[in-house]
Amino acid sequence: MFSLFQSLEAQTNNQQVIDTISKRIDLDEVVVSSSGFAERKKNIAQKIEVISAKNIAQSNSQNTGDLLMNTGKIFVQKSQQGGSSPVIRGFEASRILIVIDGVRLNNAIFRSGHLQNIITNDQNSLQKVEVMYGPSSTIYGSDALGGVIHLITKSPILSSNNRTLSTGTAFTRYNSVNNEKTIHADASIGGKKFAWFQSYNFSDFGDMKMGKNYPNIYPDFGRRSQYIGQVNGLDSVMKNTDDRLQKFSGYKQWDIIEKFLFKQNEHVSHTLNLQLSNTNNVPRYDRLQDVKNFGGTTGTTLRYAEWYYGPQKREMAAYELNISKISFWDELKVNVNFQSIDESRLTREYRRLDRFDSQVEKVNVFGTTISGRKKTGNNEWVLGGDIQLNDVKSAASRTNLTTGAISKLNTRYPDGKNRMNNLGVYAQHTYKFKNQKLVLNDGLRIQSINLQSNVIDNSFFHLPDTAVKQSNIAITGNVGIVFAPNKSTLLSATISSAFRAPNIDDLSKIFESSTSAKQVVIPNANLKPEYSYNVDLTIRQMISKKISFELTGFYTLFNQAIIKAPFKLNGQDSINYNGVKSQVLASQNVNRANLYGFSLSATAEIFSGFTFNSSLSATKGFYITDNSTSSSVYEKQSNGAYALVKRNVSSKPLDHIPPMMGKTSFNYQRQKVSTEVYFLYNGWKHLNQYNADGEDNAQYATVNGMPSWLTVNWKAAVNCNKNLLIQVGIENIFDRNYRYFASGFSAGGRNIVIALRINW
Repeated sequence: MFSLFQSLEAQTNNQQVIDTISKRIDLDEVVVSSSGFAERKKNIAQKIEVISAKNIAQSNSQNTGDLLMNTGKIFVQKSQQGGSSPVIRGFEASRILIVIDGVRLNNAIFRSGHLQNIITNDQNSLQKVEVMYGPSSTIYGSDALGGVIHLITKSPILSSNNRTLSTGTAFTRYNSVNNEKTIHADASIGGKKFAWFQSYNFSDFGDMKMGKNYPNIYPDFGRRSQYIGQVNGLDSVMKNTDDRLQKFSGYKQWDIIEKFLFKQNEHVSHTLNLQLSNTNNVPRYDRLQDVKNFGGTTGTTLRYAEWYYGPQKREMAAYELNISKISFWDELKVNVNFQSIDESRLTREYRRLDRFDSQVEKVNVFGTTISGRKKTGNNEWVLGGDIQLNDVKSAASRTNLTTGAISKLNTRYPDGKNRMNNLGVYAQHTYKFKNQKLVLNDGLRIQSINLQSNVIDNSFFHLPDTAVKQSNIAITGNVGIVFAPNKSTLLSATISSAFRAPNIDDLSKIFESSTSAKQVVIPNANLKPEYSYNVDLTIRQMISKKISFELTGFYTLFNQAIIKAPFKLNGQDSINYNGVKSQVLASQNVNRANLYGFSLSATAEIFSGFTFNSSLSATKGFYITDNSTSSSVYEKQSNGAYALVKRNVSSKPLDHIPPMMGKTSFNYQRQKVSTEVYFLYNGWKHLNQYNADGEDNAQYATVNGMPSWLTVNWKAAVNCNKNLLIQVGIENIFDRNYRYFASGFSAGGRNIVIALRINW
């Protein structure tokens, strides 16, 4: 009988525990992200981390962003509870690629700041997550500058005999820190040729409560002392009776997956994959803390009475055909998919009942991929092509809540046609040397990107060009070598490149960039693709059957990087925007940036059933600038505080670079009981390491930057029988108050987790 927790029960055997520890290095694990087809990890030069279904269930994370964050290996920024923006090696948002079941989630309006799209899926329905580190455009095309996060959902299971096979899991979970209540159920019903998988998940997240133990020098950091409510229909600033409660941060989300599998014969199968994710209104918590700051003076009144994302809805339908042993191909895979994404932003400033602003985006994406694998001797070839067609519709309105009158408002993106089309072909090759000690990986992609965007109503900004058209060609590739001198050692080296083509968000968006200094970003039709070029070196070593480690170092050149910089509109460096004089910015290509860093992980069996795991990673990054041009930088003053000054500098910090981070855990497992004590930690991110012109959000940090932090956590699980599992835990035991770097939302304080899981 299939069981999600078979691995937990199997580990009562000591040898299996040792085998499990060995697999933490994952030399024999099968992954699909490197080529689109199953391949052993030991044959891949690129660094890939895998989060298994067992790890996902044990983590008990509240959303997919938290799941990634709780590995201690992937940094995640948060602007609100209903959001998570992963960072891979200093690349974030539109510069990393999110894929679900082989379908790209990145679309034409993925922005370069911070994104919440990773949470538009149910992590409880995932079979595993594969994270590719470093440039990955050969297989996946645009956007994979820093890496790929591939979410792989569970699949229908066919019966091996004439009896119907029914398997599934169900659980309910409660978290005290935000009064979270989640209920989930999934099931597979399968015959010999037909199988059906369905998954249903609903989560209700209340307002998040932050920790009470602050660093002594920042006693009030993050506290929510006031909020805007209404008294007799009038906006009023109200005192928060519990300033640790992040008022207006809760939201609800529901997710549904339906998969239908038809195995036509032993060589041909068809899968229909239907997915729906939706939320209610999601408050933009960081903006609800902003105070008015107009005319160069800092106010004390909260700026926004309302700022929230409307329901974030993602619908996907994908058909996949898998054929083996057909004509020339050993395996052939075709995927045809369609996505519909709804996003909106609704805002109203304090006591401005005449200005309730709504900006709504509708994105339709059609995609198809075809790829085939052929083995000839020691060579293995994967050849493929893909198309993605994006269509964006943008609308906006302003409503007077007193009179009900509706008037025009400038749209976030041009109000005419917004289309972006990608077409690419690629080849990935693997050569396994006869001595079985060397494996060569190499590949090449050629991609064409076409974009058009036009403004119908030009009365708001009087742009000199109302139509933007672009056609770009990008060529990227990779070459890597894997060397296994013996069964205990594996060395790999990779040289790879990736690109990201400017999208509708880069070229055509008009939006307010900053709340601390009034700035507005306008279109720039002259953008070019940005590129990353990377070198990776990795050693994986089994010191003994009980001890192993993995060390990776990397260097990345980020070329033609797109950043927001001062610009002129009709010869003017500032314009009137929403009644306020605002500096004009535009996305522009700068020369280059350098990034480098390392990751280290180790695992050991201390004694039978008791294991140790630890990971540590660090990334540094800086822009190379024109020494004759002044830049805004943070400098430490004699009193220890930081001040923003203008300097002629040859380099300045790259934004999105997380501080040093890691996780250390001690696990004990015996028969039906398992328990774990683990520590999550981040290092300091001082203000002089912030990019003053980017997305590092210094306004949400302390006067010195974001302090380092460490949390102590405990969890345990008891298998009552083969079908019932009880999980309990305490997160952030010492109630530490902290925020993740660049976040305007504080992490949860002490949290009690209780979950009841059933499987059959």
